[in-house]
Amino acid sequence: MTPPGEGTPGCPAGAGPVWIKICGIRDAEAAFAAVEAGADALGFVFAPSPRRVDPDGAARIVAAVRGRVARGDGDGGARAPASVGVFVDAPVTEMVAVARHVGLTHIQLHGDEPESVVAALQERGFGVIRAVPVPRPGVADHAVAAPLPALALTTRADRVLVDAAAPGRRGGTGRLANWAAAARLARRRPVILAGGLDPGNVAEAIRVVRPWGVDVSSGVERARGLKDPERIARFVAAARAAAPRTGGGVAAGSGAPRDGSLAGGVGAGPRARGGDACVPPPAGG
Repeated sequence: MTPPGEGTPGCPAGAGPVWIKICGIRDAEAAFAAVEAGADALGFVFAPSPRRVDPDGAARIVAAVRGRVARGDGDGGARAPASVGVFVDAPVTEMVAVARHVGLTHIQLHGDEPESVVAALQERGFGVIRAVPVPRPGVADHAVAAPLPALALTTRADRVLVDAAAPGRRGGTGRLANWAAAARLARRRPVILAGGLDPGNVAEAIRVVRPWGVDVSSGVERARGLKDPERIARFVAAARAAAPRTGGGVAAGSGAPRDGSLAGGVGAGPRARGGDACVPPPAGG
């Protein structure tokens, strides 16, 4: 496993396209739109939120997406995306039960979960994304880096997601994260940038931060909690244009396998060992 706080060695900048996650999926229409646009991952929120989905509904969406991809419906080049469950301070047993019922490949933690929870999920075969809220500096200037929480460098999670900090909120605020702080972290480990991204600013965010991946929810909605297929397509196209497959200039260690995985061959189940050499292996690997 890559030591905490260190980047993945041996991977040149621009090693692959930026990884793209469309979060807050609540219906099959939005999921199909994300897949056809070329997104790498679908996010399902199981914590209190206007975008919350129940496990049975998420399971039906994941099954429908995988069935559609297997049949070759829609975009002939589409592949099954990763499926990421978003939780806040839920017990490990609950997260694992939901993940297995839904068919999740990854679990995203947005609470105050101890590192033992990260380790327990990894031991059960799931990729783990750790959300780290970064406060904005005293001035509204994203060229001024806010201090990075120590957890951003020390967590053993497979990826760190940088989001905007907001009192009493655990993400989904629609506010821009601090890009300068995110860029500083991206030079040290693979980072997923979230917070206030939309089709109009994602290209600039990628240019400034050089993240491994980007995550969007409200920025591709036509109403709160209701995804807009046209905005999803524009977002993915803008992100791809900013970080093309070759010469994309994304951060070192940024090569994103097109099956949507964080750590090798993931699609229909928890992450497998091996795969992309630019991505850390599972814990203990």
